[in-house]
Amino acid sequence: MALPGPGPIASDLDSLMPPDLPRRQHVRIEGLWHRYPGTDPEAWTLRGIDLSLAQGELVGLLGPSGCGKTTLLRLIAGFEHPSRGSVAIDGRVVAGPNRWLEPERRGVGMVFQDYALFPHLDAWRNACFGLRRGQDSSRAAWLLELLGLKGLEERYPHELSGGQRQRLALARALAPGPSVVLLDEPFSNLDVEVRLRLRSELPAVLSRCGASGLIVTHDPEEALAICDRVAVLRNGNLDQCASPRDLVQRPATPFVGRFVLQGNLVPARRQGDHLDTALGRLAPLDGQHLQPSQGEVLEALISPEAISLEADGEGDAWVMGREFLGRDWLYQVQQGSGAAAVQLRLRLPLEQEHPRGQRCRLRLRRGEAALLFPERQALVAL
Repeated sequence: MALPGPGPIASDLDSLMPPDLPRRQHVRIEGLWHRYPGTDPEAWTLRGIDLSLAQGELVGLLGPSGCGKTTLLRLIAGFEHPSRGSVAIDGRVVAGPNRWLEPERRGVGMVFQDYALFPHLDAWRNACFGLRRGQDSSRAAWLLELLGLKGLEERYPHELSGGQRQRLALARALAPGPSVVLLDEPFSNLDVEVRLRLRSELPAVLSRCGASGLIVTHDPEEALAICDRVAVLRNGNLDQCASPRDLVQRPATPFVGRFVLQGNLVPARRQGDHLDTALGRLAPLDGQHLQPSQGEVLEALISPEAISLEADGEGDAWVMGREFLGRDWLYQVQQGSGAAAVQLRLRLPLEQEHPRGQRCRLRLRRGEAALLFPERQALVAL
């Protein structure tokens, strides 16, 4: 989608701001806890969350189902009350001890997973729905053009495609001019081609509108592709919030390594100046030393691309499943048996095709990187 020239929403002041100056915090969450009424006293959906959203940022809330992503979004929007902690938007506390501001007064836009468009209103009236009485509607017209909906103003939601409905929902959220837009898995109901196109356009659209965004997703690829920072949640805890590059290169916890990178966690035991695993030997990078005590069992995070597979009737591993990904294969392999069994993921080129049930032998590729937990120490395969 080609974006039109500078419109009435662009801020000349922001565009002239040197990149090294600190950006204003649009959202600040401090010590946020949440538990739904009537549940077990220890059934916290969120546990002590600290998070910020700076001017111009797109931050992803990433994690599996039930980790608290959508609850956090609803707390910011004002659809839920926090049990402890506070939420501030543009420097104003909107939720906290003895403080509560209604959702309609918080000045945030919301894009729902199911669009939540009004079926009895056409596209134009849907886009203008959030405008205050007497507010200039030219911004809504500009947004419809920006989002490729010009000429569709008189169509009703059922007359639009899924992608067009999602664009309309985004236009409605942005029309009142919020500094913050909250997006709850906005692309999950779209087909692959439309989803990829819309998600690639989102950062540019938010930037043109001078808005920051907080987007909920359970797809690591989506979060890493479009977000400036990604907050990884697990069981109500914030495991790590970092740039996509930092998440990939330095995951803070084994969960981040497994969920975000789809990596393998393999038991490792120190033997002198190196570590032994069932896949091979690892050693620290040049100039580093292993810190754990002799014989301590640790875990090494190993990428699916770092492991080779060879058919071997005497091997100690079995191909349990495989997925054809177009450019390569993703294999699920079990190494060992019983309590010592380890489930592994491997990515192999197309020419290396192995049937389900094949017995095989696994090895670390020499020179491949790994990460030792809990120390987060960089390793290399010998």
